[in-house]
Amino acid sequence: MILPIVAYGDPVLRKEGKEIQKDDDSIPKLIENMFETMYNAQGVGLAAPQIGKSLRLFVIDGGPLLEDDEDEQDKEFKKVFINPQILDEQGDEWAFEEGCLSIPSIREDVYRFDQLTIRYFDQDWKEHTETYEGLKARIIQHEYDHIEGVLFTDYLPPLKKRLLKRKLENISKGKIDMRYKMKFPKK
Repeated sequence: MILPIVAYGDPVLRKEGKEIQKDDDSIPKLIENMFETMYNAQGVGLAAPQIGKSLRLFVIDGGPLLEDDEDEQDKEFKKVFINPQILDEQGDEWAFEEGCLSIPSIREDVYRFDQLTIRYFDQDWKEHTETYEGLKARIIQHEYDHIEGVLFTDYLPPLKKRLLKRKLENISKGKIDMRYKMKFPKK
């Protein structure tokens, strides 16, 4: 089922997500719905807060961003992260233009570390500790921020934030043309 994506300004996007219990039977269907919602909106990641659920869960499929990668194995990057915890971030910080399904029509350069190590459970509750770098690390960092109540716009310089203030307010009021289903907090 395609769910509405919560727009900028909704308080759920600023809350730290709650840990998911292993016996929560609703999670497999939620994961399925999140992937369907993400693909419908042509995204590469979606966190539970973006669909109104304050949970420590996100899904990613970085294939569209990684399709130019020469390493065939790197083109497949579809994962589920339950109760993730970033253990380490390192390397040089580098800029890349990011966008967000909850903040449509705004794209800005964000600096992030090149490498991270993360511990998480997959959809079968198998625990993993893995290290990622480059675009894979960036996708994970962006989605992880969502479950911490952080948005990519928080990384922007104060002047840039002031310049975007009206656009952000219009998004929260639903004064934008969207090609996917959204829920606006001030509409």
